[in-house]
Amino acid sequence: MAVITCIDDLKAIYAKKTPKMFYDYAESGSYTEQTFRENVSDFAKIRLRQRVARDLTGRTTQSTMIGETVTMPVALAPVGSCGMQAPDGEIKAARAAAAFGVPFTLSTMSVCSIEDVAEHSPAPFWFQLYVMKDEDFVDALIERARAAKCSALVLTLDLQILGQRHKDLKNGLTTPPKLTLPNILDMMLKPQWSLGMLATPRRTFRNIVGHAKGVGDLASLTSWTNEQFDPQLDWKKVARIRDQWGGKLILKGILDAEDARMAADVGADGMIVSNHGGRQLDGALSSIRMLPQIVRAVGDQTEVFLDSGIRSGQDVLKALALGAKGTFIGRSYLYGLGAMGQAGVAKALEIIWKELDVTMALCGVQKATDLSREHLLVPEDFEGRWA
Repeated sequence: MAVITCIDDLKAIYAKKTPKMFYDYAESGSYTEQTFRENVSDFAKIRLRQRVARDLTGRTTQSTMIGETVTMPVALAPVGSCGMQAPDGEIKAARAAAAFGVPFTLSTMSVCSIEDVAEHSPAPFWFQLYVMKDEDFVDALIERARAAKCSALVLTLDLQILGQRHKDLKNGLTTPPKLTLPNILDMMLKPQWSLGMLATPRRTFRNIVGHAKGVGDLASLTSWTNEQFDPQLDWKKVARIRDQWGGKLILKGILDAEDARMAADVGADGMIVSNHGGRQLDGALSSIRMLPQIVRAVGDQTEVFLDSGIRSGQDVLKALALGAKGTFIGRSYLYGLGAMGQAGVAKALEIIWKELDVTMALCGVQKATDLSREHLLVPEDFEGRWA
């Protein structure tokens, strides 16, 4: 652990320990992967304003996200099949997040169920909801999240239709993996992963299996999942879910100022500027490019967060300085999870926290909540405006 100094170090270990289909699942986007790449590369176009001769004592990265105090304004994003990156992955990530003092978000498409995580996590977590055609199933998920005392519902809006991800199709991705000869050979080369998976009963989508009608085996699970995302999701359905949930609501997948205003008008407590990590609409602008105009569009009506592309504490700082109230990380913590389990997630959070703290100091800032655009040098043509 002592020689791991950045998120890329964790990624290198993760690549060696995780079966190819699950590594590719995390490390890919849709179609040409342009948006996937630019989510990361666009952060590098923003430069930092160095300031000197400032009092750098008493620094704090502490903040709040939808009223919850956080050690730093970073939450763990919902990641499907997280429990395939490491055995019991969602439980391990939730524990690491709770120990560090940041929120963990459980995906509808998780391997560990809502109940699994609630039983093993020492702190309340957030639940991410996909809207399915089966309204009874959706209603039951919401009630299960309430029973588990989830403190926020994160409703994803940008996956009404599944984007095509070439690597997943070519790998024949399933959860759990099909036992084909290539998959067996690959898993044999990842003995730690394989032994861990054999030792846990959690190897499929446990929020779905046993809860959705007609889902009893891998074939029916795959078919149900591919057919169930609701293409008719609209703002009326969002409002219905808001009323049924009755608690803190975050809308995920906002990438347009007009949609942001509608999200604020529907009463969301927060919204996540996100292009699903570049896994849905390839050719869309990066989240960090779209952030400033979305912040301007909603003002102080609701909290604006950002995900997609964050690989360092400096990226977190840039998002905060451009107006985000907080950020979400997905791949950055997955690298740690696949590399070292719960300890790896803790290491990823530690790396990002330290980078944020040191960069704040060198920019002359004592509090993360004081960051603003004056601490950045942003290219004039950076924001998502086109003739």
